[in-house]
Amino acid sequence: MSFETLALTWGALLGVLLAGYAILDGFDLGVGILHPFVPRDDREKRISLNSIGPLWDGNEVWLVTFGGALFAAFPEAYASAFSGFYLAFVALLFALIFRAVSLEFRSKVAAPAWRAGWDAGFFASSFLASLLFGVAVGNVMRGLPLSARGDYVGGTLDLLHPYALLTGAFVVSLFALHGGIFLMLKTTGELRARARRAVWRAYAAFVVLYAAVSIATWISVPEAVANFAHARWLWVVPVLNLAAVINVARAVRRGRGGEAFVSSALAIVALVALFAAAMFPNLLRSDPLPEHSLTLFNAASSARTLEIMLLIAALGLPFVLTYTVIIYRTYRGPVELGDHSY
Repeated sequence: MSFETLALTWGALLGVLLAGYAILDGFDLGVGILHPFVPRDDREKRISLNSIGPLWDGNEVWLVTFGGALFAAFPEAYASAFSGFYLAFVALLFALIFRAVSLEFRSKVAAPAWRAGWDAGFFASSFLASLLFGVAVGNVMRGLPLSARGDYVGGTLDLLHPYALLTGAFVVSLFALHGGIFLMLKTTGELRARARRAVWRAYAAFVVLYAAVSIATWISVPEAVANFAHARWLWVVPVLNLAAVINVARAVRRGRGGEAFVSSALAIVALVALFAAAMFPNLLRSDPLPEHSLTLFNAASSARTLEIMLLIAALGLPFVLTYTVIIYRTYRGPVELGDHSY
């Protein structure tokens, strides 16, 4: 393969890993966001936690793999992103760690205050992680002040501009919607009915924020639509995204939780594709000096490195996919509490 083909291939693989993480850990985070609002008593909270209990750690492997692939395939972009988002990444790391600890420690003691504290931590860490992911997306989309060497030259507070916070809120609503649909699949009775009502509230927030982010992107980031002007076929992506979003409401209204979840997952895939189309060929867009942007081509490793990595990915990815299929098939169906449940 040529260097350009290898760089494009790894760019596409990064998109696949990002979409896989957003779909799989997205509903984990969504369940955490809805934790104070959907389950009412201790038994229902345990059911909510056990809906993701066997799955959450495997889901986060996709994020680790994405980070590893970015580090090896595009080291300059990895270095610039981690230097620019350093404090945000530290906060994200603590949120993900505290979320895992909340899951594991909550049921170790039967005291109501103990469990209420860990419940609050589970919600706060899930909300913060989702918000930070969205803020990162907003900053990457709008552009970062990069030097000629690709170094971030702004401050931490510069990352918290209105557009980034808007995209952060959008991602929170997206994951809450995705998590609510997952709870519909994993629960029964009154808990499922409340999950369904939460889905409608999350759906309303998602639609409003989707429109707001789209308008804000059109106005604030005109570069985001440049590729759509040159490649008209890209307009298929937002059309498919809109169709998936509409079908989420249709499936929920008809009580088809599985179809709603698939539609929600497809909507996430389309959103990642829209993000990629808006950014291409940039990995990190520089603003206000676009000539300092880091692209798939000027930030990539050598062709030999990309070839070796592609071979490793071809050998390892089938195992990851097989494990994912087996674990989800094993734990399919509504949650049943047992002696070893959270």
